[in-house]
Amino acid sequence: MTRKHARQAAILDLISNNVVGSQEELRRLLLSRDMDVTQATLSRDLRDLGLARVSTENGGRYVLPDSFGAEEGKPLLANLLPQLFSRIDGVGELIVLSTVRSGAQPIAEAIDQEEFDEVLGTIAGDDTILIVTRSAADRLALTARLRTLAGEE
Repeated sequence: MTRKHARQAAILDLISNNVVGSQEELRRLLLSRDMDVTQATLSRDLRDLGLARVSTENGGRYVLPDSFGAEEGKPLLANLLPQLFSRIDGVGELIVLSTVRSGAQPIAEAIDQEEFDEVLGTIAGDDTILIVTRSAADRLALTARLRTLAGEE
């Protein structure tokens, strides 16, 4: 096993068995396993593993992508939106979807995985996603679908 694979396996184990709220906390846990990593390496590993940092009642924490996916037989988006959605608005062919802090990346990825016909693409920041649709009518239809998935309608 390469060092990268061993490190990523350790990250998955730590996230599965601990409440990890920050990269610095994860870095300290890795250090306790004799794995000294830089913040840049840790960021790449988190991205490669598809880990999401979500807000909870007790602050943010990293979660495994599977913790949102297969549960209850729902698609990933249907599990993520109710937890991370804040509001949605749009104009023309553009939708702006706001999330809780650090929620935009996992939701944008889930939207991309859905491969909605209406969607040309997504761009995500920390708590905001820009969704470009094919038409204004597609924007209205997708906005209604996303509101329903988020539990707003």
